[in-house]
Amino acid sequence: MSETTLFREPKTRKLLLSAGFSWLFDAMDVGLVSFIAAALSVDWNLSAQQIGLLAAINSTGMAFGAAVSGSLADRYGRKAVLLWTLLLFSVASGLSALAPNLLVLSILRFIAGFGLGGELPVASTLVSESVPEKVRGRAIVLLESFWAGGWILAALISYFFIPHYGWRMALVIGAVPAIYALFLRRAIEDSPRYKEQAGKKKLTFSERMASIWSAKYQRATITLWILWFTVVFSYYGMFLWLPTVMVMKGYTLVKSFQYVLIITLAQLPGYFTAAYLIEKVGRKGVLAVYLLMTAICAIWFGNATTTGMLLTAGIFLSFFNLGAWGAMYAYTPELYPTSVRSTGVGFAAAFGRIGGIIGPYLVGMLIDKGTTITSVFVVFFIAIVIGALTVLFFGVETKGTDPDRIVKE
Repeated sequence: MSETTLFREPKTRKLLLSAGFSWLFDAMDVGLVSFIAAALSVDWNLSAQQIGLLAAINSTGMAFGAAVSGSLADRYGRKAVLLWTLLLFSVASGLSALAPNLLVLSILRFIAGFGLGGELPVASTLVSESVPEKVRGRAIVLLESFWAGGWILAALISYFFIPHYGWRMALVIGAVPAIYALFLRRAIEDSPRYKEQAGKKKLTFSERMASIWSAKYQRATITLWILWFTVVFSYYGMFLWLPTVMVMKGYTLVKSFQYVLIITLAQLPGYFTAAYLIEKVGRKGVLAVYLLMTAICAIWFGNATTTGMLLTAGIFLSFFNLGAWGAMYAYTPELYPTSVRSTGVGFAAAFGRIGGIIGPYLVGMLIDKGTTITSVFVVFFIAIVIGALTVLFFGVETKGTDPDRIVKE
């Protein structure tokens, strides 16, 4: 069966679209936080450090959500955990619109982050287990491409709603995925690989953790944790601050939203090229090249002095960084067998979210201390290079392999 024919199959297309829209809503929520932060800095007179703290709290919730949900999905199934996490983050996001102060907003953002962080690794695991090996990587990158759609939607909502109706209305729209969860309940089912495990004894949490740190998978786990940390640290540190950085560079709030929307559009071709190359070149090659190009673009963006340079650097930064994200999500589930896969993916993502906590808060702290934007982006350059070299020298190629066979040493 050809790859083209496969993606035309109603069952596969329905799975990708169903999981993809849940992914889109996740991205919309994260994107809205970045745009709302810029508006809150004006509305509530927040310092850069307070904005960084809000983003860090959201990422803290995501870290806990990824770890807990990843483990639960190996115990109770991918579908059930996916639905509950989607519902949790949607309700918390909608309630955030009623927050009277930063403390209440932070608590609700932690809860929303918990649901959001839990949903992402479970959704990628579900799709990875449900499609044939020869298109597994491409399917995951295409799933991840819905993230760009969510950011674009967040940028559009922010551009058209926040200036006229305020940031609270944007968060009300963030509650829409709760309705979608009702549809998703009937639209998807657990993966065939997980169903095959139904009659077998489920491993306990301690047994699953012992497995992912056993001699067989230890190298893969260490590689993934470093990769996830550096990618998430740099992504959330850079992209959650994009609208605010634009304002700091002298642009109006509306103009900054417009420019970030343009930059966000570049995510789509980044995903699509990665989706094509990942089955041609392999996971390691795409990850290493896209990450190294992201590092170069980070330096370029940090040194941009004109509007044209800022937009061009931002477009290429967005292109390569999100392409690398797609490859990382495709790569991660392929390193563990079904019995511990969601746990392995969840904890790699959870460790990465620690980077997502540190990144935005570090930017706020550095800016408050008078550090230049150029110097801040040098930090991200170094982190991304570390991630790229880790994959290049310590990662194993998983293209064409069966995750339930022994991982190559």
